[in-house]
Amino acid sequence: MDREILTTKRKALAVNLDPKFYGTIAEIGGGQEVARAFFQAGGASGTVAKTISAYDKVFSDYLYSDGDSGRYVCLKRLQQMLAAEYNQLLEVLDSERSAEKRYFVFANTVETLNFRKDNQGHGWLGVRFELTKQRKPNEVVIHVRLNENDGLLQQYTLGVLGVNLIYACFYFYNSPSQFLQSLMDNLTSDRVEITMVRMSGPDLAYVDNRLLGVQLVKNGMTPAIFFDRYGNIQEPDDMLYRKNAIVLRGRFRPITYVGFDILKTSYAHFKKNALFKPDNTLQICEITLNNLLEEGELKERDFLDRVDLLNGMGQNVLISNFKEFYKLVDYFGRFKHKNLRIVMGIPTFVKVLDKSYYANLPGGLLEAVGKMFPARTKFYIYPALDRKTGRIMNINDLQLPDDVMHIYRYLKQNDLIVSLSGVNEEWLKITSDEVLNLLQHNDNRWESMVPKYVVKTIKQKKLFGFPG
Repeated sequence: MDREILTTKRKALAVNLDPKFYGTIAEIGGGQEVARAFFQAGGASGTVAKTISAYDKVFSDYLYSDGDSGRYVCLKRLQQMLAAEYNQLLEVLDSERSAEKRYFVFANTVETLNFRKDNQGHGWLGVRFELTKQRKPNEVVIHVRLNENDGLLQQYTLGVLGVNLIYACFYFYNSPSQFLQSLMDNLTSDRVEITMVRMSGPDLAYVDNRLLGVQLVKNGMTPAIFFDRYGNIQEPDDMLYRKNAIVLRGRFRPITYVGFDILKTSYAHFKKNALFKPDNTLQICEITLNNLLEEGELKERDFLDRVDLLNGMGQNVLISNFKEFYKLVDYFGRFKHKNLRIVMGIPTFVKVLDKSYYANLPGGLLEAVGKMFPARTKFYIYPALDRKTGRIMNINDLQLPDDVMHIYRYLKQNDLIVSLSGVNEEWLKITSDEVLNLLQHNDNRWESMVPKYVVKTIKQKKLFGFPG
């Protein structure tokens, strides 16, 4: 049965009329739109203990960070707000509350569009809330990207989103799928994107935040999500801020010695760059959602197995809904990163220069190439084995249609495509399809084609159809 989508006013009124919940609403930077929604709905005196809007940075630092200044629109500041306001609720009101009463704090710290319209609206929203027990709070935090080209509209969107978040915490906490979908009630993805969500606490311990992230992409709430090397969902602005990114797309089912060699050689090549530092360079394995859908269903367990294997090898993971590479490059253009390197093999690069893939673009292949090679972006091309001749092919051996060769020569002459060297030629004969077939038929030849760590993990957990 379809879920009824309530208006923002009805949601706020339902919370106001629920005698259990009582708490604080603290907002910085995007107006007091969430508090306004509850007051306008009526009956807010039974729900709102306090509202606060510490716009002055000195006040914000004094209230939420012991006077230490820092970034204001960030996860750390949001968590400081949630902790400070929740502790104050306990300090001031706890001695007199009834056994049924549950405290909550909603907080946000947001940057909306300025009058010059030369910034990107975004922000952090969170709720710390009690459900089944007093003094045992849960916490949900989300990061959003505000896409509307008007500051007032962004504030209105923020109000709707804040009410949706509070309502979901109280009434959809036991259904993560409904929880996520309800966040976009009365909103659309062209108005706001939810780029990260994280749930924790005694009543939310069953939630797998990685699956929540996948659902954000699957539901069209964001085009991509990041997992750091430890498997935690991270906000992409924070992950990529002033970082170099080396991105390899693949299915990684499983990652083979070829994939391992691509990661190794691409990183070694970038180390020659003057801007390289170990702490400012991220290797990222990207899996497009198109490769996760089989027979119309997302095999979530299979996805997590791949993330676990890549994390175990020290890799960050990006999951996206981008089919074309120019969309992947354009996505990275949102962030204040340094250099971007897209890594691919010869066969994939040939497809990238295939005109038939860009019939939807007015400028065709030429427009796509312009989008794929903005400033500070290059493609690293990994060689391939010609199985008919046994020759190793690199970018100097490509035979392309005459009208495409001009573009190819331009990319090559301007050093926008770079051939990777120092590869392990013995591994070039390995293919992922062959490994998967051998693995699923219990033919142990596959074990010589993937890293030992991957072999051990697949055997222990019987991954990817391994019969054992």
